[in-house]
Amino acid sequence: MIETSIIVVGASWGGLAALSRLIGDLPADFDVPVAIVQHRSRHADNLLANLLQDATDLTVVDVEDKEPLLPGSIYVAPANYHMLVDNGHLSLTTDPLVRFSRPSIDVTFLSAADTYRSSTIGVILTGANDDGSRGLRHIVDRGGRAIVQDPATAENPVMPNAAQRAVPEAKVIALPAIGETLLRMIRPEQKRAAGGIR
Repeated sequence: MIETSIIVVGASWGGLAALSRLIGDLPADFDVPVAIVQHRSRHADNLLANLLQDATDLTVVDVEDKEPLLPGSIYVAPANYHMLVDNGHLSLTTDPLVRFSRPSIDVTFLSAADTYRSSTIGVILTGANDDGSRGLRHIVDRGGRAIVQDPATAENPVMPNAAQRAVPEAKVIALPAIGETLLRMIRPEQKRAAGGIR
């Protein structure tokens, strides 16, 4: 069994609804840190973290530099910063935009793959560009695992379609089943009890 150290999730257009559904389906005892990159305006405040907190019993954190990675926490990249995954914590940088984005999904995914290698799971959700495809490819090339939202369930299918092309071996999962799929991936020996997921 591969132990999972981190789950990284990327979303863009339509991301709030998709992210709310995904994290809302994770049980209160979900113990793998989840790091989220959602494209948004450089001037956005921490409203995204507050909105996501309404969807889950897990702790949602608006990331600050050197934020420690803790079990049962969901970390949201702040506006206008790239979020890097380091060993045991998250770092922020103001390096140049990548594919017109900061935060960039690729930047976070690449750093997660280089830090945690086979114990990384990458998830690409709805979005209108191809950010995240290169990073998801890197996760798989380092031995990690990949999930792509079924484009048919995405508000905008461009990002999932791009990720599928880059990582054809990724699991393509309808949005309502991604939370349960993650749970089964990190706890394959446990069968989900009826009603065990919100």
